[in-house]
Amino acid sequence: MATKNILHMLSPLKHMSPFDVNMALDAGFDSVTPYTGVTLDEVTPLVQDAMFSRSPRDAVRTTVFFAGKDAGLALDMMERLKATLLKPFEISAFADPAGSFTTAAAMVACVEKILKEKKGRSLAKSKILIFGATGVVGYASAVIAALEGADVTLAGYDGAARVQGKADDIKKRFGAESRGIDGSTPEKVLEALVGAEIVFCAAAAGKQVLSKEALASAKSLIIAADVNAVPPAGVEGLQLMDYGAELPGGILGIGPLAIGDVKYKTEAGLFQRLATSSTHLALDFRDAFALAREIA
Repeated sequence: MATKNILHMLSPLKHMSPFDVNMALDAGFDSVTPYTGVTLDEVTPLVQDAMFSRSPRDAVRTTVFFAGKDAGLALDMMERLKATLLKPFEISAFADPAGSFTTAAAMVACVEKILKEKKGRSLAKSKILIFGATGVVGYASAVIAALEGADVTLAGYDGAARVQGKADDIKKRFGAESRGIDGSTPEKVLEALVGAEIVFCAAAAGKQVLSKEALASAKSLIIAADVNAVPPAGVEGLQLMDYGAELPGGILGIGPLAIGDVKYKTEAGLFQRLATSSTHLALDFRDAFALAREIA
């Protein structure tokens, strides 16, 4: 009898994302079971149940997925799983809370490609400004860009305190530098744009972050990328499928569906890797970015 690919999906929220369930089943998992309202302290007993219920030979066909909308908590849950594993019962794991790691990986990979192809530059030392940085996509994109050597600034719609907390967390977890600034008013947004070369817009759906007037004032801006597909666009004038199209002022725009195509293929690819691997894996935003680079 063929060994089943079993996926256990853990979330601290009330519901599991139907998007992730569909993606996992389409990628080759035979069984997907959601667990909601899961706390960090509950990870160990759940992992132990999943781990010891199968023979060591079949352990690799068991995977735990960490969902939710808190990047830090998902990473903590992943670390708790790693600390729980025992040879030879090692099962696999994948953290992608709210699809944020694969979305952020796709956005950064798309920007990197356009930056290299059209400007002959890399992310290293590029001045990146992130809106929506307290959210999971903004946080993950900040981590990826900072680890690539970019000069990363997080703009807070409600002031600098919360985004500076995210910057401090990035420093503590990954040793990567970033900073938080106040982006709470249109005037503060214009101030934040001074000197910025790349903008990541990861704000809430339907929220316009940069108007045409703001873009016109951003004299140093090279690329604007937006993951919001709900009207109005986060970057005024940016089309859904833009992939390096010129906006007024010569700014290169990357739209949400162009990013979304890479995100979809990245998440599907990682699920497929887990479903077919002959060894146990632990995948997070770093693996997502590596694959997104290949796809972009």
